[in-house]
Formats: sequence, structure tokens, C-alpha cells
Amino acid sequence: MTAEHQIYITSVDRDKLTNILMSPTIQAGRNKEHLAELQKELERAVIVEPHEIPPDVVTMNSRFRMRDMKTKEVTEYTLVFPHEADIDRNRLSVLAPLGMGLLGYRAGDIIEWAVPGGKRTIKIEEILYQPEASGDS
Repeated sequence: MTAEHQIYITSVDRDKLTNILMSPTIQAGRNKEHLAELQKELERAVIVEPHEIPPDVVTMNSRFRMRDMKTKEVTEYTLVFPHEADIDRNRLSVLAPLGMGLLGYRAGDIIEWAVPGGKRTIKIEEILYQPEASGDS
């Protein structure tokens, strides 16, 4: 992960994610190091109220366009909570390595993140929908 970028997370998303991380079901079915990485991201984030989040930040339920810097492939995803994930519909779980790596970053940020196949370098090209900016939070 590229640590020089500051990340922003809403207080509502932080609280929901903290509850998910504490869930015995989630803890039993996941790699502990992976969950610890999300906890570290939550701890280093600037926490803001939903109405204060910049509109170019990936928040929960945001839809965004990203580019794989190696393959140049452009994909649209929606970042969702685990129970809403459906990769066939481009609904990426925040607990997936890539999903975790995107939370709190801004359009224009380039991020390196470890995924099962190695490291991926991606650029968040555009936020297509953010619930907070749309008044839907």
C-alpha cells in the first residue's frame, strides 16, 4: 500500500466497519492479518462526518472508475459491505484485498495494494456516485 496518501472515512462507515471487524462470523472466516490491515487503515484515516467528506473520496457504496496501471484495463466498481458483494455485478466487498485498498482514497490517487496474485497498482480515475455527495447517506 502507498502510505503517503491521507485517507478519509466517514464516522458512519467507520462505525459499521468496526462492528463488522468485531463480528465472530467475519473473524472465523477471514485471514486475521487481512482483518488487521483494515483495522490499521481505519486507525490512520481522518474521520469526518458524512456531510464533510470530500465528494471525490471512495466511501462505502460509492461507484467509481479505476484503471489497472499495468494492464491499462478500466473497470467500474461499487464498494460495498460484505453481505452485498457480487463481483459479477462489479460490487466489490470492502473486505476483499482490493476493496480494502480503495476505501478512503480520492479520484486521481494511485494506489499499490497486495492482492492474492501479487501487487496491483491502480488509479482511481473518477467517482461516478458517492452517497454522501448525492445526499443519500
